[in-house]
Amino acid sequence: MSVYKLERKQSLPISIEEAWTFFSDPNNLAKITPESMGFTIIHGADSEMYAGQIIEYRVKPVLGIPLTWVTEIKHVQHQKKFVDEQRFGPYALWHHKHFFVETATGIEMTDIVHYKLPLGFLGRIAHWVFVKRQLKDIFDHRYKILETYFDQKEQAAIA
Repeated sequence: MSVYKLERKQSLPISIEEAWTFFSDPNNLAKITPESMGFTIIHGADSEMYAGQIIEYRVKPVLGIPLTWVTEIKHVQHQKKFVDEQRFGPYALWHHKHFFVETATGIEMTDIVHYKLPLGFLGRIAHWVFVKRQLKDIFDHRYKILETYFDQKEQAAIA
């Protein structure tokens, strides 16, 4: 059994309140997901995040084939962290922790994802061939989008 881990940190020049407002709104996930993923929220994103919230998405992660992905928000600690877990979808395990810490220049955000692919040996091959790279690319995309989005907002506030 192979459980993989992806960890990313990013500093953003925003307040903890602004970070929480953005990241606790499930609708903003579409803004930071690559268009190629065909990400659409089906239902469950009609309120600010809360523990027990079920959100259903449609994604097209491989060859444009649509898949349903259902996540549950397991834990929420206001302006500090939240955890989402896959209930149904492409992974055998998906556990994603989001942490927010105030810094002198804004916030530091940390994502820690533990995931496992289905299909045993074939899943391990898929991870090596494309899944690991695809997840890295998705989080690289998020990093760039967030940096641009919040830098533009900061520049607009200064002007």
